[in-house]
Amino acid sequence: MSGAAQAFSGNLKKAVAGIRRINLEGLRWRVFDAKGQVLGRLASQISTVVQGKDKPTYAPNRDDGDMCIVLNAKDICVTGRKLTNKFYRWHTGYIGHLKERSLKDQMAKDPTEVIRKAVLRMLPRNKLRDDRDRKLRIFPGSEHPFGDKLLEPYVMPPRQVREMRPRARRAMIRAQKKAEQQEGGKITSKGKKRDEQTVLTS
Repeated sequence: MSGAAQAFSGNLKKAVAGIRRINLEGLRWRVFDAKGQVLGRLASQISTVVQGKDKPTYAPNRDDGDMCIVLNAKDICVTGRKLTNKFYRWHTGYIGHLKERSLKDQMAKDPTEVIRKAVLRMLPRNKLRDDRDRKLRIFPGSEHPFGDKLLEPYVMPPRQVREMRPRARRAMIRAQKKAEQQEGGKITSKGKKRDEQTVLTS
């Protein structure tokens, strides 16, 4: 890890914290690329791998999950208006000190915590949760200090898009036709103006 650690420009102490407490024997190093991925769909796949549910030897009382390295956390996507409407709330312990932070502000402050909280809230709340949390390593960019390990890129399953409802399909077709008519009207108006200019010049 020495060469990879020298090339890593981030906080090395934080990136490698608690890794000595993990029994790495027989574990695979899975790499997730979060660029352009939807937050919830990515977190569900990571939680499956961290728990070891993708293995035939899975048992709920054993921690058989693999190491998960998540890259490009700053380029994660969300659907709808979650960027402004989703809030993280916590209490400091003092009276009236209920704090909140929007997803947009959290992405600007620390995008790795967004993925970490999404994954941890999908894990069962038992004694294995802390060990599974140590196997999760999230980085905001594409750099990481584990370049000397045998890394396996994780391929996300294809997204199953349900068929559009007839009413929504008709509305989409009407909007497309309206846009085409507007573009056609602009083109014809430009053509008329050119004809008028040529007549005036002649």
